[in-house]
Amino acid sequence: MSEEPRIHTPGALAGEDELDLSLRPRRLAEFVGQDSLREQLSVSLEAATARGEPLDHVLLAGPPGLGKTSLAQIVAAELEAPFVQTAGPALERKGDIAALLTALEPGAVFFVDEIHRLNRALEETFYPAMEDRRLPITIGQGAGARVVTLELPPFTLIGATTRAGLLSTPLRDRFGIQHRLEPYAPDDLATIVRRSAEILDVRLEEDGAHAIAERSRGTPRVANRLLRRVRDWAEVRGSGVVTAQAADSALALLEVDELGLDRLDRDILSALCRRFSGGPVGLTTLAVAVGEEADTIEDVYEPYLLQQGLLRRTPRGRAATALAYEHLGLQAPEPAGLW
Repeated sequence: MSEEPRIHTPGALAGEDELDLSLRPRRLAEFVGQDSLREQLSVSLEAATARGEPLDHVLLAGPPGLGKTSLAQIVAAELEAPFVQTAGPALERKGDIAALLTALEPGAVFFVDEIHRLNRALEETFYPAMEDRRLPITIGQGAGARVVTLELPPFTLIGATTRAGLLSTPLRDRFGIQHRLEPYAPDDLATIVRRSAEILDVRLEEDGAHAIAERSRGTPRVANRLLRRVRDWAEVRGSGVVTAQAADSALALLEVDELGLDRLDRDILSALCRRFSGGPVGLTTLAVAVGEEADTIEDVYEPYLLQQGLLRRTPRGRAATALAYEHLGLQAPEPAGLW
């Protein structure tokens, strides 16, 4: 059996505890869902291994919590390569990138999360590194400055982004493998919940797994978080077994409804329907009305509401749909007549 990849996290953002790491799949065969992506990645990995070359650079895009970091770690494991992780916001100077790239071992997987948050000047540092495995370094200042080019070992850069449109075209085009992860189907999420329950030694019934999966917003990270909270409720208030009834009771306590909407989701819809007559209303105004940052609403809450058909984006702002009124138990206003 091959070794697990060595994981280093210079400059990486904190927040992954040991429990979260233990729930991550370690090999491509363990990764659930994203069938097309898994098949394409499997072919690319097998071909690179057969040629004895590093895998081409990979760009993984998609909403948070769908498994971009897990896939990056899986690539390193499949290649039996060291795994070095950082994040776009942690890279503030060209020297930060130079220090990481020059310290890479041959064949290493270098993972940059939130790569869209690199500033343009730093992006340009990656261009020669990705294409030619060279890193030009300017030594000195003024008329006496000179450029020294450092040779880099072969490596694979994996970038993860929730907003691929913010990447510059020159950087995006240098990724030979590009994939977008999509929200998961309930059946795939139920499989993930069952696997996590086994790892956590949670007694789980099939209907309990599906009850959690259906409220997980198509996101494995949310499914695992809800499983832990339902487990707590089952151990304290229930029989210790995660059933559909236990899931319903625990998620009601968490204010997560049957569509997977939490309190702030409903506050957003309620503000649109009750205070602004369904909209349209500007994002900044909506953010003030619910007491949340506009960026958080746009990046975290709005995508799921759009996917569920509860919210519309219009040139004049956000508007609630008839489904939003129905979900809140409100009467939708009659369409304005034409005169």
